[in-house]
Amino acid sequence: MFQSVEPKNLNENVFSLIGDRWMLVTAGTRERCNTMTASWGGLGVLWGALAATCYIRPQRYTKEFLDREDFFTLSFFGPEQRENLALCGSKSGRDVDKVKQCGFTVTAAACGAPYFQQAKLVLVCRKRFVQAMDPANIPQDLKEKWYPNQDYHTMYIGEIVEAYQQNA
Repeated sequence: MFQSVEPKNLNENVFSLIGDRWMLVTAGTRERCNTMTASWGGLGVLWGALAATCYIRPQRYTKEFLDREDFFTLSFFGPEQRENLALCGSKSGRDVDKVKQCGFTVTAAACGAPYFQQAKLVLVCRKRFVQAMDPANIPQDLKEKWYPNQDYHTMYIGEIVEAYQQNA
């Protein structure tokens, strides 16, 4: 069962949480949403508010949902969901019902943003800024390593408006 928590009181290592354990970025509605696994992002403070960033490539189906909606969620899971997170990062929601295939149960925050009952931690974010990465500002070595197809990410910054954590 989820309980509302104050994000400032979380004791998670955000580097491990995002980079090692991964997260699901989800947008849409409880009835129709899409999700994808991400391991690039950050948590911090921007414009006087708690903020989260995530980076989405242009071809990702989830990007259409993020662009359309005012809110998105970042969901973090325990190690028992690693296989499902790998599936959500390798399959497109255009082709596969990832939520159904993973056995996830969709619920929604007060703002309507969808997240999954199987998550251990959920950050609900109000979209505050969106910008495509300008390749002119990316060093050549990073472009060669991360963008051989020139499919530069779009950066999304969200104000964290709610946080939920599973009771231990």
